Amino acid sequence: MSSNPITAAADTVPPVTTAPSVHHAHLDLFAVVCLIACCALWGLNQVTIKLVLPEVPAMLQLAIRSGIAFLLVLLWMRHRGIRWSPRDGTLGPGLLSGTLFAVEFACIFVGLQYTTAARSVVFINTSPFVVAIVLALLVPSERLRPLQVVGLMLAFGSIALAFGDSGSGGGLLGDLLVLGAGLMWGLTTVVIRLSALRTAASELTLAYQLGMATLLSVVAAIWTGQTAALDHVAQWSALAWGSLFYQAVIVTFASYLLWFWLLTRYPTTKVQAFVFLSPVFGTLFAGVVLGEPVTILLLVGLAGVGIGLSLLNRRG
Repeated sequence: MSSNPITAAADTVPPVTTAPSVHHAHLDLFAVVCLIACCALWGLNQVTIKLVLPEVPAMLQLAIRSGIAFLLVLLWMRHRGIRWSPRDGTLGPGLLSGTLFAVEFACIFVGLQYTTAARSVVFINTSPFVVAIVLALLVPSERLRPLQVVGLMLAFGSIALAFGDSGSGGGLLGDLLVLGAGLMWGLTTVVIRLSALRTAASELTLAYQLGMATLLSVVAAIWTGQTAALDHVAQWSALAWGSLFYQAVIVTFASYLLWFWLLTRYPTTKVQAFVFLSPVFGTLFAGVVLGEPVTILLLVGLAGVGIGLSLLNRRG
């Protein structure tokens, strides 16, 4: 979900929609530590989702997470004096990007019921390739150069390799849903890149996305009967509450605001280069915390995606 077309993360990377006012030409130790922390938090996110699915169903979990984060972002916007007006040209693309965002996360949450978190962090990284291909078709200046085409082919080959790895415990439905999430993430980025959201405050774009995710996931939770889990809310474990707090407050709110702050202080390209660490952390945490199989083929696929993304990110 970034105006930079070539980004990747285990879950989602906050949108980059405002031109940063860079204060530092290079990353200092503080920035590096913060960036690694953000990537580790994002890498752990899908693991925390999967951990509590037996207690908190997918759509209900998404509704609670999105609703809490949405309210926090609104409070932050009010504190910062960021206005939200339907006449600023962002309403249409905001609702569209929010709908795509909601579908993306629905695919992730439901998909994690049928595939492993380790595999999902590989497949969600199809997003940058969707962005690159669509922008190349729509925007002449975004056409792919030979080295980028090589990166695209390498990454798709690596994803195919991981997809065919039966030893890593994935399920076809879950894998397809996460691939669908990557497609939605990519289309969300395209909408942001080609609309008034590109110059809007990042917090505003995030508010549209979280607002639509809250609305649609509540409807989905009611329609599928998942709200029945609320009858047992008093029996939810500390792990369930901790996961919801982590997803909503730590990841979706605090880490995203830290990311925005870093983008206004340090060069964007150098900051965004770190998002390649997220799927690495995600695969590591899935193996350690969930005990999921992390096979050689999956690691090769992950490495291939990373190298492909690196080549795709080269503009020269």
